[in-house]
Amino acid sequence: MLAGLARQGVELPSACQAGACHTCLLRAESGDPGEDGRRGLKPTLAASGYFLACQARPVTDLRAAVAGPDVITPARVERRWWLGPRVLAVRVRPRQPVEFRPGQHVTLHRGNGIIRVYSIANRPGQARRDGLEFHVRVYPGGQMSEWLAGAAPGTGVGLGVPAGHCFYLPGQPAAPLLLAGTGTGIAPLLAIAADARAAGHRGPVTLLHGAAEPARLYLGEHTPPGLAGAGIRWRACVQSRGEDIAEAAADELAAQPDPAAARAYLCGGRGSVTRTKRALFLGGMSLASINADEFAPAAAS
Repeated sequence: MLAGLARQGVELPSACQAGACHTCLLRAESGDPGEDGRRGLKPTLAASGYFLACQARPVTDLRAAVAGPDVITPARVERRWWLGPRVLAVRVRPRQPVEFRPGQHVTLHRGNGIIRVYSIANRPGQARRDGLEFHVRVYPGGQMSEWLAGAAPGTGVGLGVPAGHCFYLPGQPAAPLLLAGTGTGIAPLLAIAADARAAGHRGPVTLLHGAAEPARLYLGEHTPPGLAGAGIRWRACVQSRGEDIAEAAADELAAQPDPAAARAYLCGGRGSVTRTKRALFLGGMSLASINADEFAPAAAS
């Protein structure tokens, strides 16, 4: 449906075009958008008529409307600060609690149809106390990122429905966990690692942060203070030093006594995620054990 509307000159917000980000969420007022458009949605959303335009193949004539206020939570910018060169931390406080799993992402609505997808960098308890935290790379001229960099506390925004399947599930508490993220893709992985430890996961946990150059390791070369004492191993991979995150992940997997028992969580640009997933699969990890969240190119603004 998304492609059909575009051919008719109707441009809907979209990012991943793979049914993951929920940016193109629509609501059927009449007709059936087909089962593909509802796949992956929460049952309550599907039951309310919502569907994903990028996946929908209507089976009848269809009348649809943009997502309404029932799926967009009003919120305000609470505070913001710089984590490193061009990387901003933003905390947003919703008017009502937003339920999510550490590692999921939401759409952030500025208004005037400007929507971007950001991963949540903290856990639910922290979000209830301090607001949802996002790590945003600020791009020159970015309609959302530069706007957030200048947004004063109290500025209104909207939050979409949390989505994504890259999060920790209890079970196999002794399994090695390998988390690899490039750029701000490390943000949701921090929350996943902390959530695993809080859930009693006792297996080794390794976090790999990849960047093009040392200056882009916005959390630094060593374990961030929030993870200190949690028994989480931190490793930086910098391309300009000849370090490749996919190769590093494969090396970490090979060092485990039983690579097939490990579980992986990957986040970042599509290219790095795809290469890392392939390296882990060739290293003996099953695809079912690899959880991934790819950043869509449209997020870079």
